[in-house]
Amino acid sequence: MQFSVIIPVFNRPAELDELLDSLTRQTDRQFEVIIVEDGSEQKSDAIVEKYKNRLPITYIEKPNSGPGLSRNAGARKARYDYLIFFDSDCIIPEDYIQIVNDFLTQQYYDAYGGPDRALPTFTTVQKAINYAMTSFFTTGGIRGGKKSMEKFHPRSFNLGVSKEAFNAVGGFRDMRFGEDIDFSVRLIKNGFTTTLIPEAYVYHKRRTNFRKFFKQVYNSGIARINLYLLHPQSLKPVHLLPAVFVIGMIVLLALSVFYPIFLAIPLAYCLLIFMDSTIKNRSAKVGLYSVVASWIQIVGYGTGFLSAFWNRLILKREAANAFEKNFYD
Repeated sequence: MQFSVIIPVFNRPAELDELLDSLTRQTDRQFEVIIVEDGSEQKSDAIVEKYKNRLPITYIEKPNSGPGLSRNAGARKARYDYLIFFDSDCIIPEDYIQIVNDFLTQQYYDAYGGPDRALPTFTTVQKAINYAMTSFFTTGGIRGGKKSMEKFHPRSFNLGVSKEAFNAVGGFRDMRFGEDIDFSVRLIKNGFTTTLIPEAYVYHKRRTNFRKFFKQVYNSGIARINLYLLHPQSLKPVHLLPAVFVIGMIVLLALSVFYPIFLAIPLAYCLLIFMDSTIKNRSAKVGLYSVVASWIQIVGYGTGFLSAFWNRLILKREAANAFEKNFYD
């Protein structure tokens, strides 16, 4: 098979450099690369030029519209029948294309997704965020590390889809957040097959500080309510857990003013995260940072969910009026 690799980018030339370098090392070279510059102030044209002789690469510039519509623009330029989407902050293992090719040749699916991991060279914060986004003890267990919740919903940081299926559902919608889940839900609704390829992982650098990370997960919480309004059946009881966690912790902290013993519950959770992350990352420092990242991940998602619940379901506001946020930050 041949693949069209599509990468939207916004103000991230250094990260794109790392991604393109990793693509030059692929053991299977049956792919083209399409870079979509989404109205960046820090353009990546010089980085793209650097790889012109090492990769079959196309560079598109367009006004800023967010990653979803940028992926659509890249898909329109694709020469091959199977599309692969990466976020620009990913690094691709050298056997990735080979693994996907072998998998789809043996058992074809209309779309697939893969998980993410952290490299040893990542910063302590990046490793901690990776833990928070993939751990069973946060919401990581429901976002792409395993097959779960009936049918797998690929996420756009590591997503493959046939051009036929992509065109049939009209590509990505013009949504601020959650456009990848909406896309996956529409694929499944239209009868297309999806799967997880566990071995097709990417190294995902994510946000470089906790402030940006909070904004990202807060927006994810907002997206869950927006998705519910589009696809009511997509909301599962497990999606309520971060909001329940936030409310529960507020109650516990209030009770602890009179009964300090209630502080034992959040402290036990911190200890659990610290021990699990320390063992997995072989670093007490990463374990400590993971406690912070995990609280940010769950509280950010939970408060975003509750805010959107209030604004969209109670006050009946439209999404664009209720939440003015940047697509990428």
